[in-house]
Amino acid sequence: MKIDFKKVSQNTKKFNLTYNSVSFFGTFAKLSLKLIDVKSSIIGKIEVQCYRCGNNFNKDFNENVNFLLSNGVYSSNDEKNFDKIVIEIDNNLINFEEILQSEIESFKSDYHLCDNCFSNNSTIEIKY
Repeated sequence: MKIDFKKVSQNTKKFNLTYNSVSFFGTFAKLSLKLIDVKSSIIGKIEVQCYRCGNNFNKDFNENVNFLLSNGVYSSNDEKNFDKIVIEIDNNLINFEEILQSEIESFKSDYHLCDNCFSNNSTIEIKY
């Protein structure tokens, strides 16, 4: 789902998309000429790799993700938005699919333990 940054209004709009059994949905609205506020959720199962044994397994992903979209380079002059994640858009085109794929890859890059390794109380890495 791609939207031209200039066409976003101050009225709240909904979005909903699915990518590989993961749902990404929420609302967005323009805050200023250069900022859009996005309130969203990402729900689904994502295949990740156990950092201990290397086996792949599915893990539930259920996160509320709230962030700002900035049209160009973001300057933090507004302190009320200081605690929010900012994604800079450089081509005036908001691509929610790219944002979702980025969030999924970020989740996959974290350290995950499968059930077998989690139940093993050993603090030493297992060598196979």
